[in-house]
Amino acid sequence: MSQSDGRPSSPAAPDELTPETLAEARAESMTLTSRAGADEAIEADQDAADRAAAHDAGTARADDADSTGADALAASAPKGSLWRDRNFLTLWSGQALSQFGAQITELAIPVLAVLALNATEWEVGVLGAAQVAAFLIVGLPAGAWIDRMRKRHVMIVADAVRAVALGMLPVLALVGALQIWHMIAVALIMGVATVFFDVSNQSIVPSLVRSSQIAEANGKLQSTEQLAGLAGPAVGGWLVGVLAAPFAILITVGTYLASFVALLFTRDHEKLRDPEDHQPLLHEIGEGLRWVFGNPLLRRIVLTTGTANFFGTLSMTLLPIFALRELGLTPQMLGVVFSLSAVGGLLGAIATPRIVARIGEARAIPISAIAFSVTPFFLPAISLVPALAFPLLVAQFFLSSFTVLLYNITQVTFRQRITPPRLLGRMNASVRFVVWGVMPIAALLAGALGTWIGTVPTLWIAASLELFACLFVVIGPFWGMRELPDAHVEHDDDHDAPPTSDAPAAAAGAEPADHTTPADADPADRER
Repeated sequence: MSQSDGRPSSPAAPDELTPETLAEARAESMTLTSRAGADEAIEADQDAADRAAAHDAGTARADDADSTGADALAASAPKGSLWRDRNFLTLWSGQALSQFGAQITELAIPVLAVLALNATEWEVGVLGAAQVAAFLIVGLPAGAWIDRMRKRHVMIVADAVRAVALGMLPVLALVGALQIWHMIAVALIMGVATVFFDVSNQSIVPSLVRSSQIAEANGKLQSTEQLAGLAGPAVGGWLVGVLAAPFAILITVGTYLASFVALLFTRDHEKLRDPEDHQPLLHEIGEGLRWVFGNPLLRRIVLTTGTANFFGTLSMTLLPIFALRELGLTPQMLGVVFSLSAVGGLLGAIATPRIVARIGEARAIPISAIAFSVTPFFLPAISLVPALAFPLLVAQFFLSSFTVLLYNITQVTFRQRITPPRLLGRMNASVRFVVWGVMPIAALLAGALGTWIGTVPTLWIAASLELFACLFVVIGPFWGMRELPDAHVEHDDDHDAPPTSDAPAAAAGAEPADHTTPADADPADRER
């Protein structure tokens, strides 16, 4: 698609957002991960805040912030609400339209495959694998490449590629030549473009706003995605019924073009790394992986997310066949299910700051993980009471979206907070490689199992095994903490111990997700 008992909380520095302020910003927020940036300016701003917190906690930072960079960023990024920041609003408007269009396609593509082309379980599995295969194949080098490029420029090219590739489907349908392999080929092309877009998107926010506004920016972007989820699927179901699936896809093509134009008019403050700083590609990939897996807390989060995504994909790959064929739902009904379930994601984003304030950022992670590991049982259970299919599907997606958003906002904010700007692209790519890289494997397995033992037995197996996903964070050190670390601290791999009482308290501001629910392959972006 979260934060310390026994630790004295230090008074907030004058320019530092308190946990309460960050929590309030997160209330209207969320986005997949954001980072990347105006390396010097943002790092200086972050360093200044870290130094203030460390000073109040009795610790002194050794390095000084680059005040010139901080001043430059302060001058270009308005203080106060981002609703007054025209530059951010330009990016946000384009993303809002493309998120709406993506919701339409997420419904139109499976309807087109299952009902129009009569795809088998295996073909649906291959199509699902093609949509996310790029994260496994090019996910890691993409992060290293993107760290050498302007993130906004990468997103512009990716939007253009996605619009052209997706536009081929209605053209082929119009001339009566559309086949399932065409859809698989388009899915592969769009998957590669989406890898570059998503990793850049997760890394661009710090180059657009002040470091103190990152959580607010993430919140606005992710909440917008949830709002798009409210209307997009229902509108998509209606369009599929009125225009037919191939032509409903044209709406998404238009929204990708709108995002393309918005990005052209967005201005960022990113500074490219000096070419002399570039290391061999394999070295840079390894640096990103070591950063992710060298932090015990982040390592546990990634393992939980990856496991949940693997078994969640087993279920969600076969959802179109289960809902449209076995349960007899219409595309319009399935669209309404997705739209109503998106309310759960929106409420999850709104409730996250209050939940985090009550139970703590660190504990929100295992609690939300337990919850989203249980909800998959709703899906196969519907086969026992098919008359209640509609309300049970709504309940399942509602609860899943709510808990995944809570998890994602929390863990993504933590990741962004502790990662140096120069590593943001590689960190995000490394995480996505693991947590999304398992999804094409799971989609193929779903197709094979569905063909071999049937759709419903496969759903029961997936739901049972997803229970184990939460164990990595449930048995970790999160219960003994309240706040997650505010900056990266070298941990001894032999000790998954929480920070000591001298560690600066973490801001309660949370970030969004990498856990994906497979309508986001999420209705809630479970990066998860």
